[in-house]
Amino acid sequence: MTRYEWLCLPLTAAVLIALAGCGKSPEAESTPAATAESAEADHAEGAGDHAEESGEAVVPVAMDAAALKAAGIRLQTLQPTSLSEELRAPGEVVDSAYGTTLITPRVEALVVRRHARLGDEVRAGAPLATLASVEVSDAQADLRIAEQEWRRVSALGREAVAGRRITEAKVAVDRARAKAQAYGLPGTASGAVNGQFTLTAPHAGRITEDDFVVGQRIEPGKPLFRLVDESIVWVDAKLPPGTAPRIEAGSPATVVIGGERIAGKVLRSAHRTSDATRSATIRLEVPNQADRLHGGDFVEVYFNATAATDADNSSATQLAVPTDALVQLEGETVVFRRNAAGALEPVPVRTGDAIGDRTVIREGLKAGDTVVVAGAFAVKSQLLKAQLGEGHGH
Repeated sequence: MTRYEWLCLPLTAAVLIALAGCGKSPEAESTPAATAESAEADHAEGAGDHAEESGEAVVPVAMDAAALKAAGIRLQTLQPTSLSEELRAPGEVVDSAYGTTLITPRVEALVVRRHARLGDEVRAGAPLATLASVEVSDAQADLRIAEQEWRRVSALGREAVAGRRITEAKVAVDRARAKAQAYGLPGTASGAVNGQFTLTAPHAGRITEDDFVVGQRIEPGKPLFRLVDESIVWVDAKLPPGTAPRIEAGSPATVVIGGERIAGKVLRSAHRTSDATRSATIRLEVPNQADRLHGGDFVEVYFNATAATDADNSSATQLAVPTDALVQLEGETVVFRRNAAGALEPVPVRTGDAIGDRTVIREGLKAGDTVVVAGAFAVKSQLLKAQLGEGHGH
């Protein structure tokens, strides 16, 4: 062997070893870990197939009338109906402005005597306070003189008195009477000319404000009494501006105070939203026969509001179930319906708006279906118990 051949021998051996390594198959290179992962995947797939094969349809719940009654389950046949919602709102009692009068003098005067006190109930025409005024004294004197002159010329007649004089006397007495009436006098000269006059009640009611003392000088227009006819009161209820348009004027409403319910009527709906509270005011007119309501009382008000209709639901009637009839089962909203065999089966439904204590049903039920409207959770419990009893052990 030459020196050249001796040097090439190690290179030839290395090439042969490399070629032997490239000839191995991929399966020969697999590790034990890869083999274990493949086995687990095959087992999981088989288990899934077994679970799918073992799944069974939900078995309806069969209960007789006695069992339904004992479980508190009630059924009802569905029919389209017009829905309304009872809206609750806080309210405050206020005096009716149509039955409230401020008792004020029309001329500067001094209080001489009080005839009524705070809280008194007075009848129409009852004396409230006596006042005295120099201007009233002048008016009383002018009226007496004018009436005397009118009686004199009237008695003489047109044969003795010129027509112009009679006319002047008539105008003078009319002017004196108008001035006296403007001061709150009866318009006829009676009694002494002492400037005293009495303020009387223009209608029956209760004295709710009393802001003066005897001997006080009163300016014209200053209220001495606030007289309120409490047989009818107003209640101002606060509602969100988006809800207020659903309340119509003239519609009935109920006022609750101390557990007592009093029927009322919507006097006017809201036309303005408060800048401070962002609420709208609905005013009610409420009879107050038992004198139960007083100005400033806080009450609760319940309105029967018409249901708002969607653009795709212009019908006045809708299919709805009590909201308590809806339960969640396997991720779906269902209602229990009685099938042809008399058993109760869950039916998936698509719901719409919740109006009061009822929910509109868009899909899943039809008119004439008999469904569970009370005790739905009891039916669900029976259904789950039946499913657990049919489970498989491994």
